[in-house]
Parts: sequence; structure tokens; C-alpha cells
Amino acid sequence: MAKLLFSVLMIVLWWMLHALQIDEEAAMRTVHEAKRAIDRAAHAAAQQLDREKLELGIVSIDPDVAAQTANLYLSRNLSLDASLEPRAGSFLRDPVEIRAFEIINEGVSYPYTYRNPQYDYEVTLKRPGVVLIAHVKYPRLFGVLAPVEWNLKGAAELVF
Repeated sequence: MAKLLFSVLMIVLWWMLHALQIDEEAAMRTVHEAKRAIDRAAHAAAQQLDREKLELGIVSIDPDVAAQTANLYLSRNLSLDASLEPRAGSFLRDPVEIRAFEIINEGVSYPYTYRNPQYDYEVTLKRPGVVLIAHVKYPRLFGVLAPVEWNLKGAAELVF
């Protein structure tokens, strides 16, 4: 009887460890997919030139178009709707929150070091650019892994 009980407990322990490993691997996949989406959104937003200022010889990013483009790229890459809520079939269950969206334009001298002490982020830009920080929650597959949340950071410069 003791061996039977021991065997059952070991099987349950093995299943829990296996579930933990699967959850950890899925969390790593989620963070990598979300980070790539953040980087793509920041890069796309940084490429949105203000055409009126460009006609005057000023290289500048259009803030409204950049924000719309960043939201579009995030929603498309993470299967979210326009309000950044997950769609059916998305690997996320909670909405993505934009914590910081900063456009560094012609009003500063370059190289410019952007600092955000709240999120412990620092990046140096050599030309106009965009900084994007988003909060992503991992949708746990099993209840074994503690809740995991990230503040993912991305920055991109205007390419010309």
C-alpha cells in the first residue's frame, strides 16, 4: 500500500513539474513574440514623417500618425483589436497597456539620451525617434506558475 501511495504521489509531482516546464516555455515564447511586436511597432511609428515640416527642411515625426501606426502594428502582430484587447485566437487573454509612448523630435539636440526612471529605461537616439513601453500579462496555461507580467520596452530611430 505504501508503494502504491508513493507511486501516485510521484506521478502527481511529475505531472506538476511537467506542467510548470510547459508554462515556462510558453511564457518565454510569449515574451519574445510580444517584444518583437513592440520593436516592430516602435520602428513603424518612427518612420512616419511630418510631410509639412519636411517641405520646410525639418526632419520630424508626425505624432498623430505615429501613434496610429504603433497601435496598428501592435494590434496586427499580437492579434488585438483597435483598443488593444485580445481577439479570438490570440495567445494573450488580457489587454496590452501602452505605458509610455514618447516621440523625440527636432526640439532636442542629438545624440539625445531618453531616460524613464519609472520603468528603468534609458536609450540614446542619434536622430528623431520613438520610445514605446507596453505592459503585457502572460496568460498562464496551468495554475502552477505564478502570474507573470512584463513592461516591454522598444525604441527606434527615423531611418533615412
